[in-house]
Amino acid sequence: MRDQTNSRTATPYAAKLFFSCCLSMVIMGHITAQNSGCTDPLATNYDSLATQNDGSCLYSSAIISVETSWDLPETMIETSGLIIWDERIWTHNDDTDINLYAFDTTDVQNYEAFPLTGTVNNDWEEISQDNDYVYIGDFGNNANGNRTDLKILRIEKNSLLTSSPLIDTLHFSYSLQTDFSPAGPNNTDFDCEAFIVTTDSIYLFTKEWISQKTSIYSLPKEPGTYVAQFRDSYDLAGLVTGSTFLEDNDLIVLSGYSALLQPFLFLLYDFQPLDFFSGNKRKITVNLPFHQVEGIATEDGLSYFISNEYFSYSVITVPQKLHLIDLTAFLGHYLTDTTVNITDNEQYEYDTLVIYPNPATQILNIEYEDHLTGASYAIFDLSGRKILSGKLDPGSVTIDIGDFKPGTYLFIVEQPEYIIRKIIRN
Repeated sequence: MRDQTNSRTATPYAAKLFFSCCLSMVIMGHITAQNSGCTDPLATNYDSLATQNDGSCLYSSAIISVETSWDLPETMIETSGLIIWDERIWTHNDDTDINLYAFDTTDVQNYEAFPLTGTVNNDWEEISQDNDYVYIGDFGNNANGNRTDLKILRIEKNSLLTSSPLIDTLHFSYSLQTDFSPAGPNNTDFDCEAFIVTTDSIYLFTKEWISQKTSIYSLPKEPGTYVAQFRDSYDLAGLVTGSTFLEDNDLIVLSGYSALLQPFLFLLYDFQPLDFFSGNKRKITVNLPFHQVEGIATEDGLSYFISNEYFSYSVITVPQKLHLIDLTAFLGHYLTDTTVNITDNEQYEYDTLVIYPNPATQILNIEYEDHLTGASYAIFDLSGRKILSGKLDPGSVTIDIGDFKPGTYLFIVEQPEYIIRKIIRN
């Protein structure tokens, strides 16, 4: 953007997870009624009796630090979007440059450029994809808020790889925008830097400078001219700059920053089909002050790449970078395929790892199968802060949690397959 005054990229935690959430086992028989409520065990208002998520979950504030960072080349000084495709990370700049850039994290400086000959970069703000196409959002609108040439470029993937890109265009306007008078810089609610592509549609997430909300607009994903239809809005108290979507998992993660350039991620998950604000909504601060985070991408929903463009103001200078963030502590329980319930001293012979007593006030006993010996473990609170870490001794380990504050924690074992357990300190 022009403001502010997907060895290759295989993600390191792509394996399945196993998570044990504390669900009540005292109810006899089967629950047949649909009880609406907060179904996320990580929420402060979690309802163990709820069987249908009503979107009411509330969360403690959370801050997360990056795992690794890479300096991006000078050619990517205004990196503005990310996808992972063809075992590489792809990005683009948001001003005049008509190239896409592909690289992997083994050597970020060794990139390949793919010019989109015949196009014009008015303000490319986001990149997305489906199975057959790459999409580029030329819809940056912060200069005056009155663009009448908003568009999305659609590039056939195979043609892009052969350096003969086949490109067509989707033109659109916003259904709620009726006034096209110049509004001045950064003074509109019709800017956009994020969109996702579903099976049959495109969904825009606006960057609203005035309201600090984001609104969703939809349009078909075939070439043509459309009025993007307003669907919903949400007050997330920030400026949305990027998005990544796992359609099969009902998971969207938005990137953004505050008016003071404090980056955040906004998690949307466990929602009703295409009703993106109907499920869980959680904001996580990223510990990168004054980083103008612009792009975000993931393959597995656990490890995320985010990028920030170059920023300089007064004595502050932040170079363009790529960062890796691990959201296992926040999304591992949701993305797991298998859950094992342990709510008290009871142990299950079929479980790879058991923790007892749980809840506990002082000592946790952890027993596990032999193949876990030597594995690293860590305990996190629900804000994502690491409280304790170590390695699993042969057979079992005992952990003193007497100094922990009462509350809920996550015990995570790092293996080719992550193991996650929820523990409670009474």
